[in-house]
Amino acid sequence: MCSHVVSSGASARNQPTIEYLTGAQIIVRTLLELGVDTIFGYTGAAVLPLFDEIDSENWRNIMAKKSDETKTGAQIIVDTLIEQGADTVFGYPGGVVLPLFDRLYDAPINFIIPRHEQGGCHMADAYARASGKVGVVIATSGPGACNLVTGLATAMMDSVPLVALTGQVRTDLIGNDAFQEADTTGITRPVTKYNCIVKDVKDLARVIREAFHIASTSRPGPVLVDIPVDVQVAKCQTDGRNEMNLPGYKVSTKGHARQISAAAAAINKSERPVLYVGGGVVIANASEELRALAQKAHLPVTMTLLGLGSFDQNDPESLDMLGMHGSAYANYAVQECDLLIAIGARFDDRVTGKVKGFAPNAKIIHIDIDPTSISKNVKVDIPVVGDAKHILTELLKEVEHRERAEWFKKIAEWKKKFPFSYDRKASTIKPQYVIEELCRQTEGRAIVTTGVGQNQMWAAQFFKFHGPRHFISSGGLGTMGFGLPAAVGAQVARPDAIVIDIDGDHSFNMTMTELSTAVENKLPIKVCILNNGYMGMVRQWQQLFYGRRYSKSYLSNPDYATVAEALGAVGITVDKKADVAGAIKKMLGEKKPCVVDFRVEREENVWPMVPAGKNINEMDGLDILESMA
Repeated sequence: MCSHVVSSGASARNQPTIEYLTGAQIIVRTLLELGVDTIFGYTGAAVLPLFDEIDSENWRNIMAKKSDETKTGAQIIVDTLIEQGADTVFGYPGGVVLPLFDRLYDAPINFIIPRHEQGGCHMADAYARASGKVGVVIATSGPGACNLVTGLATAMMDSVPLVALTGQVRTDLIGNDAFQEADTTGITRPVTKYNCIVKDVKDLARVIREAFHIASTSRPGPVLVDIPVDVQVAKCQTDGRNEMNLPGYKVSTKGHARQISAAAAAINKSERPVLYVGGGVVIANASEELRALAQKAHLPVTMTLLGLGSFDQNDPESLDMLGMHGSAYANYAVQECDLLIAIGARFDDRVTGKVKGFAPNAKIIHIDIDPTSISKNVKVDIPVVGDAKHILTELLKEVEHRERAEWFKKIAEWKKKFPFSYDRKASTIKPQYVIEELCRQTEGRAIVTTGVGQNQMWAAQFFKFHGPRHFISSGGLGTMGFGLPAAVGAQVARPDAIVIDIDGDHSFNMTMTELSTAVENKLPIKVCILNNGYMGMVRQWQQLFYGRRYSKSYLSNPDYATVAEALGAVGITVDKKADVAGAIKKMLGEKKPCVVDFRVEREENVWPMVPAGKNINEMDGLDILESMA
């Protein structure tokens, strides 16, 4: 027998009592403490004492108690988050989520508080993009939940797996215009993949599990669960079952074998094929399969904005980005190809230009997990619905190698004639030069986040990415202010990585307060502001299409280095070209958050550019690029 000290408040002198346990009882209790609820095995003489204890009434009583545990809704939320692997959560407290925050106090969850709920949502979004996990954000009712809308819409447009948990007023007050009440599910329905309100604590664990499943499967997207405060404090007995109930939610992943074979046959027959790759390849973790396909079949690869990094841009098969501000050689290749193989892309308007004139000579293969995307914008000849990773693996078995020497020769001529370029001899700081220097000093291995506008397009053009999940930007919604909070989320997800926000001054202005979040959490993010004093892309359009009438596209900016220092970060100002490389080197060496204000050429434009309503081979600025080739 072994003695076991047990604290006992009932003792006359409040002294601990001694409970004697057999070795078998110690084994069983230790198993229970470790969470073991199922055992497999076979009896034998030497283990009969152990089996006797396992079969005892005591074990059965403990197990019954374990499976019939009473918890509050708030504790159920925390336990279910942990069960789903959420080790990091972003969010902001408020009155109706205080029961939840009280349970988070002792939870093994890294909690990041932003300075604004929109920033927190962008952080959770970028955390998901950088890590491949589901991002989680929490907000209170009313204004807190409403402040998530832009972040949810951003995640929705870019297919980011995100779960938002919002507090709500008591169920008996819903619909009475209570303090900080808003119809959260009604407001967010258009910007979420799914949303719901939980009015019974018994449904809470199941609904949160379903939220994670829906957010991360098929075409991912944000899911919102609205939880009234009385549901958070209500108690219920939990049985430990990881149940879900989604009878109408079906995910097709494998792809039809006949369609895959038809796609392979079309690739093998093609003389002038182009792979057109979107963010779906990154989401599916299918970059290796994509590269294997491109190399085996010898296919040129062009990427959308969110597809950047899915294929190494330093490989000779890379055509870089296509579309409105894509490379001339990618746009020409798409317009002259005889087969366009779209993978995880949705043919959005910034890629296609005038839809009727898009890839006019091509048969089109479209591989996508979302059947509603097939033939939505452009008619497709060979649709293949399923997971990109699985379909590319199967496609690899059937494609054949072809040299296609004439096709690659033509592409090489376009690359030589119309490279991404700018005036490298200029005495002023060109924004493209800053990005090239960033790429050079980081060897293209940094994680880059961006704001939206000219800075975003220059980053896409001049930073050459080696791998996936290294370019994080708002593609579909084009959300200014995304870059800085996204850098925070990415750095939390990847503490080992160099994370750089390539931002515009006016994008940075929108969320600059989140620099405090980086400082507080000791996140060594780098912020490079391409400061031209304008809303750059707006000014460019006003120059080209509105006779240089720069209506309200200029705002006075603060001294960003001083702002950074005031918030506890490092601030650097660069207004001379000769100082660019040194400033970047210093920035990369900083252990604290660092902001570098590059005073760049004020009226520099992004070239090439496909004007609205034109075919993607009808680009402005080609004469400028050709003159600098």
